[in-house]
Amino acid sequence: MSAGGQDLDSAADEHGTGAEQRDAGHGDTAEHGATAFSAVGSGERGAAVPPDDGRFRLVLVRHGRTDSNVRHALDTALPGAPLDDRGLAQADDVAGLLTGWPVHAVYSSRAARAQQTAAPVAAALGLDVELLTGAHEVFAGELDMATDEASRAVFDETFAAWFTGDPGRAMPGGESGRDVWARFLPDLARVTAGAESGRTGAVVVVSHGAAIRLAAMALLSGVDGSGTERPDAAAGKDHPIPNSGRVVLRRDPDGWTVELWDPLPRKRS
Repeated sequence: MSAGGQDLDSAADEHGTGAEQRDAGHGDTAEHGATAFSAVGSGERGAAVPPDDGRFRLVLVRHGRTDSNVRHALDTALPGAPLDDRGLAQADDVAGLLTGWPVHAVYSSRAARAQQTAAPVAAALGLDVELLTGAHEVFAGELDMATDEASRAVFDETFAAWFTGDPGRAMPGGESGRDVWARFLPDLARVTAGAESGRTGAVVVVSHGAAIRLAAMALLSGVDGSGTERPDAAAGKDHPIPNSGRVVLRRDPDGWTVELWDPLPRKRS
């Protein structure tokens, strides 16, 4: 698996739903820096609720599956493809996983697939979906909607460079890592305001694979000024997020900490 765009809106590395998830199982998330509440390291994606520990949590959720994922197309422009039938089922499934969480608000990127994923999550929690202007996927420019291996290789190489000291490098005719930070991090700062001074509960932000991984790096490394750098700040480089997968960051006094990173499902033998 490549380091870069395997969970961009091009790959069908999706979670199954219901019994399929339990049958397939999920790997231990400890390698991603998760500091456990009961779901972490259990071998499957469970609906455990985080402890009532007075901490605030940012729940980043990747959208469900689309036809572009199945075709391995680099689908990065707005509004993008809608969810397919499996993606709609995944959205319902992740809504079930988050029922009972102390969520105060549900946000979504402007992409159709993200809004469709956020809708059942918000409904399950009795909330409305609020749109974020900067939470959409990394724009691949000239590579947008490409399906060939050469284009994917260019995307992956550029994406990897953002994690190894060159976030200013841009996709051909598209965005750089710094461009994505410039639009996404202000949104995250707004929706998590007060987390550093005692705010509790959680917010859900439905976004996209590459954008979530890049934003998580910024928060975990303190690029946004939110805290000190974590040892696993670059975990997103080599850990794609499956369709409807969650990345949960907990706000500690000295910055953000990875609490849960849904792994790719194990392939059946």
